[in-house]
Amino acid sequence: MTLVNNQQGMSCSAVGRRLVACLLNISEARRRDLVETVARSAITDTLGTKREGITVLNIFNDVDYNRSVITIVASIDLIREAVLSACERACSLIDMNVHEGIHPCMGAVDLVPLYPLGEEVGLEDCGKEAQALATALTERVTGTSVFLFGWADSPQRRGLAKRRKEIGWFKKVLDMSTIQPDVGPQPTRKYGVTGVGVSPYVMNCNVTIDTQDLAVGRIVASAIRESSPGGIPGVQVMALPHEGAVEIACNVESVQSGRLSSSYGGEKWPSFTIGGQNFCHAPASLITARVAELARHHGVAIKGTALVGFTPRECQRLAEGALSNGIGEFWKELQRVHM
Repeated sequence: MTLVNNQQGMSCSAVGRRLVACLLNISEARRRDLVETVARSAITDTLGTKREGITVLNIFNDVDYNRSVITIVASIDLIREAVLSACERACSLIDMNVHEGIHPCMGAVDLVPLYPLGEEVGLEDCGKEAQALATALTERVTGTSVFLFGWADSPQRRGLAKRRKEIGWFKKVLDMSTIQPDVGPQPTRKYGVTGVGVSPYVMNCNVTIDTQDLAVGRIVASAIRESSPGGIPGVQVMALPHEGAVEIACNVESVQSGRLSSSYGGEKWPSFTIGGQNFCHAPASLITARVAELARHHGVAIKGTALVGFTPRECQRLAEGALSNGIGEFWKELQRVHM
């Protein structure tokens, strides 16, 4: 297999070289004010004073899933405190005892993934930050518990999907006594358990098919899953009922460029460099086309595709602009769900 061509860093600016993104997943979307309060906690201190060097690029709310994704970006020197503050606020406002939603989840703060964006920040650097963040969270919020994944899970580096299977996340286990956290005490029903970890950048690409037959959705999801024969590299996927249809919900993981040709699946894969290593990711157009083809075999059309957040290059570019202009609440500038 050949290396993807034209590998470049995502930015050469001083601002961009040390940036890290966190796509914070919290188990609330129906109370928009609450979600924005959590987001603001990342960019202001306890006195309400603005923190410099931190921006919230986007807030994605899914009411049906009752889940929000908050995109926080800062230098590796500032990201921990920003994310911790948001996690603390979320834990004070969200009670998993009363949570309702279709999407699997096990924590008020369900997922804290860190992704290196800059050329001077690597996966191991972020892994150390994630470990420190996990410890600090359990110290600051008594009763919180954490499982680690990816480069934070040393030395095994087990992926997120594997860790979730191990703790029963996909089954939405209610018996917290069966879970053995990596950091913190036995999980409680109020806070649940939080996943904290590091990997190359992951996008969420969700394709909705026009059916309520979840069995069809599961067949489609299985066919495109990376682990299946003919699956798309880097794609982890679930089929979930969503707004009267079925959503093929994909985590699109960035993969090392040497794993595939520059035009895998007939399309060029966007590429980027972090910490001196070359990565690429499946384009949304390829995922959409594959889902459409598979669904058509069952007489089902697609309704549309939604990207949660940004591609790695977009995230880098927008963060640089926001930080250079001192914009903390960039999601208000965006005024749209960015795909």
